[in-house]
Amino acid sequence: MASMTVAAPPQQKIVDLNIQLMCPDCKLNPPNISEEFSSGDLVCADCGLVLGDRIVDTRSEWRTFANDEGDDPSRVGSAANPLLNGPQLDTVISQRDGGSGAARELNRTHGRVTAVKGERNLLQAYKDISAMCEAIGLPKLIADIAKQLFKRVEDEKLLRGKPNESIIAACIFIACRQEGVPRTFKEICTLTQVPKKEIGRCFKALNEAFHETKVQTMTSGDLMFRFCSHLNLNMEVQKKAVDLTKKAKEFGTLAGKSPVSIAAACIYMASNLYKQGRTTREISNVCGVSEVTIKNAYKHLYKECDQLADDGLTSKQFKALPAP
Repeated sequence: MASMTVAAPPQQKIVDLNIQLMCPDCKLNPPNISEEFSSGDLVCADCGLVLGDRIVDTRSEWRTFANDEGDDPSRVGSAANPLLNGPQLDTVISQRDGGSGAARELNRTHGRVTAVKGERNLLQAYKDISAMCEAIGLPKLIADIAKQLFKRVEDEKLLRGKPNESIIAACIFIACRQEGVPRTFKEICTLTQVPKKEIGRCFKALNEAFHETKVQTMTSGDLMFRFCSHLNLNMEVQKKAVDLTKKAKEFGTLAGKSPVSIAAACIYMASNLYKQGRTTREISNVCGVSEVTIKNAYKHLYKECDQLADDGLTSKQFKALPAP
C-alpha cells in the first residue's frame, strides 16, 4: 500500500511595519538622530543633516508661572464652570507683586473693565447661596442644586422683576425639598430675611415652571428627627413621635394641621410618655410654631389616646400624660 506524504504548510513571512529612519550620509545603525522641538526638525546629530521638518511636539504643555510656590502644572487654566456663561478663558492679573500694592490695583481695574454684568450678578448670587447654606449646615450638594436652579431661572427669565434675594430663598427651599432634607418657610425666612409670603409666591411660580422636577410635599416625619435632635431626645422618643404622626394621619386626628404643628405636638406627647418631657416653650423655639398652636394640636391628640395606644404603651400610660 502506497504511503501518502503531507506537505508542510508554507511559513508566513513576517513583515516589519516599523519605519526606520536612517541618515543617508552617515548610514549608521542605530542612527543618532535628535529632535529639535524649537524648530520642529529631525536632525542627524553626527553630520547635522536635516531629515524631517514640522514634527509634532508630544511633550506636556505645562508651563510654570508661579513665583515662590513651586511648580504650577496648569495647562490651559482652571476647569470650566458649568454655572457660568462664555468660554471662561480670561486672563487674570495676579495680586502678588512683592508688597507694593500696584498689582492689586491693576487686578481690580482689570476686573472692572472685563467683567460682564450678567456674570457678575451670577457670581454674587452663587456666593450668597454658598454662605447661606453653610450658615444652617446644609451640604455642598444642596448649594450646588440651588445654584443650578438659580441659573435656570436667570436663563429662562422665569421671575422677572423679582429681587435676587427672593429667588435665592426659593431656590434653597426647593433644593432642600428635592434632596429630602426639607426646611420650613420660617427657617428659610429667618435665614434669608425675605418675607414668608414672598418666598411662597416665588416657590409656587417655580414649582409650576419646573414640570419635570416637581417638589414633593413635606411631611411631619421629614422634620421629626431634626427637631428631636435639637431637643436632645433619644432615639426611642424619636421613633415614638414618628409612630404618633403616622397614626394621627391614619385616623385623621390632626387633619388640616400643618406638618410643623403635627410634628411639634407629637414630640411633646412622646417626650412626656418616656419621662423626658420638654416644655411647649422649648419645642416652640426649635420648631418655630407658637405655644398655643402646639397646645391646640396636643389637645386633639389627647382626646384620641385610646386609638393611639399600641402594644408597647398601654392606654393607662397615655392617661398619665399631662392634661391639655
